[in-house]
Amino acid sequence: QYVTSSSPPNALVFFIKLSYSDSLPPPYTAIASPDASGIPVINCRVCQSLINLDGKLHQHVVKCTVCNEATPIKNPPTGKKYVRCPCNCLLICKDTSRRIGCPRPNCRRIINLGPVMLISEEQPAQPALPIQPEGTRVVCGHCGNTFLWMELRFNTLAKCPHCKKISSVGSALPRRRCCAYITIGMICIFIGVGLTVGTPDFARRFRATYVSWAIAYLLGLICLIRACYWGAIRVSYPEHSFA
Repeated sequence: QYVTSSSPPNALVFFIKLSYSDSLPPPYTAIASPDASGIPVINCRVCQSLINLDGKLHQHVVKCTVCNEATPIKNPPTGKKYVRCPCNCLLICKDTSRRIGCPRPNCRRIINLGPVMLISEEQPAQPALPIQPEGTRVVCGHCGNTFLWMELRFNTLAKCPHCKKISSVGSALPRRRCCAYITIGMICIFIGVGLTVGTPDFARRFRATYVSWAIAYLLGLICLIRACYWGAIRVSYPEHSFA
């Protein structure tokens, strides 16, 4: 199409501006980019599948239909922050939080947010880079499942989040306590035998002496029972450490 010389200059300028504006690309949005059909979509942070945002742009997070995990599409509310658990559960907590717990029944991790941050979700358009939490992966001595143990010592008791049973992390603690209870129990029994053999005449005159015999035997029996408990406790062994 040509413009004749009789056309006013203003018409020519209008025609050039109209043609240039029609060729401009649509404006870019930081929340999501539209697909071929013009519907806004975003990639899932867990499985990288496309999530349809049609009618969901007013929400802060959306749920993926493939992996059923949440992905943020907006900055968190004022005073809040996003943290993703190693089990991929997206958590929203206060800015000042230092320890949070995962609510999932099969996880129940305690996440330390002090010097180590798991995943920052404050910029949803940027890919999140996971950082391994500080702690030790421990293989449960009861069910054989692996869970994260946040203590750095191997002489403590741990409760498995899967089977809810108590076990010792490492064999040093039960071995040490078993030996201690056996020693104390044998000493109490020897004291009781010595009192029984050495003070029969005194006991006939003073009946309270029998109470001391009973206390010595009872303490020895309790210590031996505790020694059996520590000797039979299950041991959970650390897999490797992130520290």
